[in-house]
This record gives sequence, structure tokens and C-alpha cells, in this order.
Amino acid sequence: MGVVSTVLLAVQMLSAIAMVGLILVQHGKGADMGAAFGSGGSGSLFGASGSANFLSRTTAVLATVFFVSTLLLAYFGSVRPTAQSSSVLENAALVVPTPAVSAPVLPASGAAQIPAK
Repeated sequence: MGVVSTVLLAVQMLSAIAMVGLILVQHGKGADMGAAFGSGGSGSLFGASGSANFLSRTTAVLATVFFVSTLLLAYFGSVRPTAQSSSVLENAALVVPTPAVSAPVLPASGAAQIPAK
């Protein structure tokens, strides 16, 4: 179970980092309007129309991978072992005995602290 959780966590982290990178590379819908008036260059790596399709589809695939890995991590995190007790606190209470509680010793009152002549 530990290896599966580790692999899922690695997949989730890599998909999240890749998704953030792809989202930062994409330009918004309002960027085309600004480029039309000369405020920015319209040249891109994938061409004018190809970049939106490739980047948006890749982002959607990475978002799906991230979502599925999150759901699987939540499922594997909530699976309880089939041991005798199902709680970590119950297991700790069985292992560590509780010490006996004694009454605290209070200091003497003010009259008992006065030294005699």
C-alpha cells in the first residue's frame, strides 16, 4: 500500500507542476485583442491556432490525471487496516501504560513559614 501511495503522490506532484507550467505558457482570451492593436507580438512556438488546441488539450489531460490521482490518494488514505483495533490512539493506549496519578504536594501556608524565635 505504501508503494502505491508513493507512486500516486509522485504522479500528482508531477502533473501539478506540469499543469502550472502549461497554464503560465498559455495566453488569455484578451491577449489577441491587445496584439491586434500592436501592443504585443503575435508569433508563438506552435503557430496562431495550433497553440490553443495543443496547450488546452494537454492541460485538460493533466487536470484529469491530477484529479484522478487525488481521488485515489484520498481513497487509499481512508482505507483502514484489518487489524484488531482500527485506531492509532487505541493501539498507543494498549502499548503505553498510564502512570498512577498522585495528588500534588502543596506548600505550607503563610503561618507555617514564619520562623520561631
